[in-house]
Amino acid sequence: MTTTPTRWMRAFAVACLGAMFLGATPAFAEGSQGAETGQNAFAQVIAAAQNDIVKGPQDIKLSTQAVLHLPEGKVYIPQPHAAKLMRAMGNPGDYSDLEGVVFPRGDGDWFATLRFEKSGYIKDDDAKHWDAADMLKSFKEGTEASNDERKKMGGRALEITGWAQEPAYAADTHRLVWAMKSREVGAPAGEPQGVNYNTYALGREGYMSLNLVTDLDALPKYQGDAKQLLGALEFNDGKRYSDFNAKTDHVAEYGLAALVLGVGAKKLGLLAVIGAFFLKFAKIIVLAVVGFGGAIMKLLGRKKSEAAES
Repeated sequence: MTTTPTRWMRAFAVACLGAMFLGATPAFAEGSQGAETGQNAFAQVIAAAQNDIVKGPQDIKLSTQAVLHLPEGKVYIPQPHAAKLMRAMGNPGDYSDLEGVVFPRGDGDWFATLRFEKSGYIKDDDAKHWDAADMLKSFKEGTEASNDERKKMGGRALEITGWAQEPAYAADTHRLVWAMKSREVGAPAGEPQGVNYNTYALGREGYMSLNLVTDLDALPKYQGDAKQLLGALEFNDGKRYSDFNAKTDHVAEYGLAALVLGVGAKKLGLLAVIGAFFLKFAKIIVLAVVGFGGAIMKLLGRKKSEAAES
C-alpha cells in the first residue's frame, strides 16, 4: 500500500522543484554548502529523469539477463540517470554496470542500487572457508583510498566500522548476503551509522547485485524491502545458475569469497551513507516528480507566465 505524502511534504516538494525550474536555488534549513550543492544536483537529475522513471508494479528488463518484477510502492530510475544520481549523492566510481536505482514511494528512508557484472560463472565451493576479518580489512582500505575522490565531488570522507551482518551464502538459491556499517569520518560517537545491505544473485554468466543503503538503526525495518526486491529478481531462461555448461561457458577468475573480499569492496561496498535530512529530501523529490508531476508542471508554468507579465 502506498502512503500518501502529507501536505507539508507536497508543499516542500513544489517549492524545491519550482525554484529549480525557475533558476533559483532553494534554501535548506540544515547542511553545509557542499551538501546543499549535492541536493540541487540531485533535484536536477530527478527532473531530467522524470519521463523515464518507472512506477511499480511493472516488469523491468535488466540487460539480457533478468527481469525485476518491480513491486507496488517502489520507483525505478534507469540509466543514464542512475549514474548521475549516484554521483550527485557523493558516490564517485564506475557505473558502467549499474542497471538502475530503486526508491520507495511512501515511507522509507532508503535507496537500492541494481547492477549486473558479466564476470562469468562464479564457483561457490569456497564459501565455507572465507575469513570475515580479511574481508573487513579490505573494505576499510578501499574506503580510505576512495575518500579523496569523494571529497573532490562534494561528498564527505567515510570510514567502515564493522560488519552489520557477516557474509552468508545460501547454496540452494545461490544468494549471498552481507552488510557493512559505515559513518562519516569525525562524526560524533553517538551519531547514527549507515549501512550497505548487499545481496547477490548468481547466474550463469555473472551476478546481479542489490545494495540497499540506509541508517544502521533502520536496517531491521527495511531488510524486508531488500528481500522483497531480491525475491522479485528473476533470471531469464538459459541464464540461471543451474543452466551452466562446463564445456562452453566462461568461468570467473575468482570465487565467491573474492567476490566479497576484492570485487565487492571495489564495486559495491563503498556507497556514501546519506544523512537523514538528505535522504528524506531525496524521497520527497522523487515523490513530487512521480506522484504530482503534472500538477507541479502546471504550477511552474503559471509561475513563469506571471513572471513574464511582471
